[in-house]
Amino acid sequence: MLGKRTLEERRGRWGWVFIGPWLIGFIFLFAIPLFQSIRYSFSELKLTPDGMQLNFLGLTNYKTAFQEHVDYNRTLVEALIDMLVNVPLIVIFSLIIATILNQKFRGRMLARAIFFLPVILASGVIASIESGDYLQSAMMMSSEDESGNGLQSYELEKMLIETGIPLVIVEYLTGAVNRIYEIVSSSGVQIIIFLAGLQAIPAQLYEASKIEGATGYESFWKITFPMISPLILTNVIYSVIDSFTNNNMTILIQDTAFSKFDFGLSAAMSWIYFLMIGVILLVTTYLISKKVFYQTE
Repeated sequence: MLGKRTLEERRGRWGWVFIGPWLIGFIFLFAIPLFQSIRYSFSELKLTPDGMQLNFLGLTNYKTAFQEHVDYNRTLVEALIDMLVNVPLIVIFSLIIATILNQKFRGRMLARAIFFLPVILASGVIASIESGDYLQSAMMMSSEDESGNGLQSYELEKMLIETGIPLVIVEYLTGAVNRIYEIVSSSGVQIIIFLAGLQAIPAQLYEASKIEGATGYESFWKITFPMISPLILTNVIYSVIDSFTNNNMTILIQDTAFSKFDFGLSAAMSWIYFLMIGVILLVTTYLISKKVFYQTE
């Protein structure tokens, strides 16, 4: 009977094998703290000589976060705006760089390593160096030099407005220039994912399109873009989550819990933040998945 399983059944069993480590880790490491944080969000946590004491407050912590806290609403909106601005720029930049790196040229492996460096720079010891006084002072000096020399995006904005481009697009493009460091440093994983997808596209498709007289522009939009559209969805989801994991909102939540020791309010802030991210991911996945092309065998 074991040998009569269908291909779909075998794939299903391997699927459980692949998600098994995550499932075990979630059950034994994350499930209990997750449910405890829900309890904390509806309660007031006090430390007593006998241990911890939970006093049920209902929705008080959630009302405090929305109606009484000075910085929460502003920080929440800023995190949302940053995501809406950065994610399209990161995905587009990653796709362009991956397409370039997929071409055959000398030093291609070195170029790929250079573009993956932001992933290394964003981790561990180097990340702490980035947040140190040296980098901050360097960035301040750079910004002062730019303001002194008139090299800021103001000149670009003025030039684009004179060409007749709508103001909304001009502000978005100049915002991208101002965020270039943030975009490049957040694009390493996405470039690798796109590069793997580009290398998996059968070369016969490009050969057939070339025989039919298709230009490089037509080949990109008729072959490359549809074939990597599932990876666009993957990278958008990854970029959305990544944009929410390390920002002013997470700092505010940590400060509320571990500096002010208001664990109930911190838990409520976290769950509001989590629900907002969940809604954004559901809407994003629904809208993009309707346009995704999946190659059938």
